[in-house]
Amino acid sequence: MADRLIIFDTTLRDGEQSPGASMTREEKLRIARQLERLRVDVIEAGFAASSNGDFEAVKSIADHIKESTVCSLARANDRDISRAAEALKNAPRARIHTFIATSALHMEKKLRMSPEQVFEQAKLAVRFARNLCGDIEFSPEDGYRSDPDFLCRVLEAVINEGATTLNIPDTVGYAIPELYGEFIRNLRGRIPNADKAVWSVHCHNDLGMAVANSLAGVKIGGARQVECTINGLGERAGNCSLEEVVMAVKTRRDYFGLELGIDTSQIVAASRMVSQTTGFVVQPNKAVVGANAFAHASGIHQDGVLKARDTYEIMRAEDVGWTANKIVLGKLSGRNAFKQRLQELGIELESEGEINAAFARFKDLADRKSEIFDEDILALVSDESVTAEREHYRLLSLAQHSETGERPQAAVVFSAGDIEYRAESDGNGPVDASLKAIESKVQSGAELVLYSVNAITSGSTESQGEVTVRLQHGGRVVNGVGADPDIVVASAKAYLAALNKLHAKQERVAAQG
Repeated sequence: MADRLIIFDTTLRDGEQSPGASMTREEKLRIARQLERLRVDVIEAGFAASSNGDFEAVKSIADHIKESTVCSLARANDRDISRAAEALKNAPRARIHTFIATSALHMEKKLRMSPEQVFEQAKLAVRFARNLCGDIEFSPEDGYRSDPDFLCRVLEAVINEGATTLNIPDTVGYAIPELYGEFIRNLRGRIPNADKAVWSVHCHNDLGMAVANSLAGVKIGGARQVECTINGLGERAGNCSLEEVVMAVKTRRDYFGLELGIDTSQIVAASRMVSQTTGFVVQPNKAVVGANAFAHASGIHQDGVLKARDTYEIMRAEDVGWTANKIVLGKLSGRNAFKQRLQELGIELESEGEINAAFARFKDLADRKSEIFDEDILALVSDESVTAEREHYRLLSLAQHSETGERPQAAVVFSAGDIEYRAESDGNGPVDASLKAIESKVQSGAELVLYSVNAITSGSTESQGEVTVRLQHGGRVVNGVGADPDIVVASAKAYLAALNKLHAKQERVAAQG
């Protein structure tokens, strides 16, 4: 393994801990399938013990993913580890990832345990997990801020108990690249049995150095696994970005000298899927996957690229999956062609009813929009109303009037369970009026903390608008995403989608970062 870097993706676990980024089981499975096409080595599917919903999501991914290793997080106790093993039992390749905090601050203030108690708990947890699964990863939470002497003692013990991967997390994003790399190198040098496990890095981006720290852990520290997420998704400032670390290692192979199993042509597709599913829009100047990543506005740059691409481009856009938008379907396309395209995009709807509902929406969209792109299809099936039979709130119709010098008006018809509501309101604009009309009947009391609009495809005023609405209520933060050529309609859909998540009251348990 010395010349190969393992890519451990935690989009579905750590990435999902971003406020408002929680996903349904179907959404998680769809992203897991794309991660498998990306040839990610390990997919951390979730935290099975945190809720029944997360258990079912991990189980579903374990049942369907064949090539990648499927992993579940578990705290260092028998209940969590047993629950993880149960969820993973059908996975061809399974891993249990158990953790306990080892920094003095976390042990005293959070765990209220002595170092000796933590030491024993770590050993017992890995021993118990090793009897249930052959592939065990151990993480000392807040490892970078832990006492090195104590950390060496814990890590040596868990390797003896059967840990096959040791992950050293910079849980709070405090590390500096050179220091973090040296920290891991010193640990490996001091622990007698260090060569019996793969060393891993897990860095957060609070100071904007997650990728740099991870690469330093690889180059200086000798780590051979990087834990990362698509688009750098994650709580607070996010995690190490998969696309950035992968392309850094690939582009600078002369420096890193490492092989990767990743199919980089699937990176952009994965980025778009995660963005559209969670509602977290990718900034235009984001490395590798941002809309401007391969754009050249300067005349000097444009001239250079036209003469020789490598004058200003160190990567080829097509190598990461950027291609000209391809029209794949039109209004004359049949149901079988639509179903085939869903499969090619990694979308598997569970029932004929869901396929029929999605196809009906596709035909409706095709009547209003002459060109249908892959991004449109992803947005269409990500739309909460495709699976409306499982949703409490559903938009039925919307009418709005807006005229210069007059206050906009909106009339909305929506259902809540079996009850149909009709509501009217005015507002500062048609979107404001529409959302106020819905809220006048729902009376959720939720605070709107984010409203954003993004064009799904570029280059045309015909493009679908994708609206993200983030609501906060009772300590919970949820995202709702809606797509439609009419921005006002998309906004109402997004608002109702967020209300559906609040209504579902999905509980989550905070875990290791």
